[in-house]
Amino acid sequence: MRSVGTGMVTKLEAARRSWRLWAQLGVWTAMLTCWGGDASAQEWAEKMFNTLEHDFGTVARGADTVFRFEITNLYKEDMQILGVRSSCGCTSPSVENPIIKTHEKAYIVAKFNTRTHVGRKGATLTVTFGAPFAAEVQLRVHGNIRSDVVFSPGAIDFGEVEEGKPHEQRVSVAYAGRSNWEIVDITNDNDAFEVEMQEVQRQAGRVDYQLLVRLRDSVPSGYIKDQLTVVTNDTRAETQRIPLYVTASVRPELSVTPSTLVLNRVAPGDIVTKRILVRGREPFRVVSVDCPDNCLQFQADNEDAKSLHWVEVTFTAGDNPGDLNIPIQIVTDRGAEHAAHCNVLATVTAPPAGGAGESAAAASDESAEETARRNRALPAKR
Repeated sequence: MRSVGTGMVTKLEAARRSWRLWAQLGVWTAMLTCWGGDASAQEWAEKMFNTLEHDFGTVARGADTVFRFEITNLYKEDMQILGVRSSCGCTSPSVENPIIKTHEKAYIVAKFNTRTHVGRKGATLTVTFGAPFAAEVQLRVHGNIRSDVVFSPGAIDFGEVEEGKPHEQRVSVAYAGRSNWEIVDITNDNDAFEVEMQEVQRQAGRVDYQLLVRLRDSVPSGYIKDQLTVVTNDTRAETQRIPLYVTASVRPELSVTPSTLVLNRVAPGDIVTKRILVRGREPFRVVSVDCPDNCLQFQADNEDAKSLHWVEVTFTAGDNPGDLNIPIQIVTDRGAEHAAHCNVLATVTAPPAGGAGESAAAASDESAEETARRNRALPAKR
């Protein structure tokens, strides 16, 4: 029977230890690669958001407090938002426009639940993207909901109003606490509003105010989302200013649907024809349709005065590739000061290389797949 020397045993044990070390190193390398790939996979999706965090600040209890995270599809593929979830009941998220085409926008709407929660609150909103590429993006919201100040209603919503006419809304402000509490000012950087304030009660630590908010008749058409700041005599600086949100949709005398005509990708020399609808509060005639680019031609029914007119828009793609954003002005017999406006968006693709294959993408239209693969987050196509 042969005996094995201690030197041989030492070498075998060292070999086993070395093998185990390399095996463990391989596992860790695989895990790090996976984690790195996941991080890269999120980066292309995060680039589509205008911001990843929002601070609601200090708000009154019952205030309608909403923030919309804007998403812009920067890529050639359609993007799909499967859903969004919140880590806290203080914030209710929702999705506007879950299917996002190239250059189009979507929104993650975060509603701060000021009626059911008080104090400092925060939430993480997880947005899940599906086909063609899966990813998750986390958004953060936080704020302080005061329990001693209540707005009723929680926000001022004028709704849809006509241009050139004043409109009014009233808001009650109720406070419970110090007997000497008061509103010292109401500020706003927008000349669209006038505010009148009246104290209606002060008794046993309860103070009530009535606010009259007037939307001026000089406000131009369009969507207004702004805030008034109620300034109080609170001793703490962070609670002295309370936002009161104001929204309105000022309907112009003339409007165009769609306000942005999207033609997407067009090859050089191709012709695309679509229609826009011009709507007026009163019957009108279309006098002319003007734009600074001769790649567009128009055909309108301008014989009869009507409250609705269809305008045919024909686009002929030129030879130069790139993105186009062309403004259109529709002048009517109501005068140039009441002209309607629209924008035409199109991407002229580059001609095929060597006369074969697909047209090259415009420089601004990198594929999400290309972006992710460049970060080693996706395998290459075979």
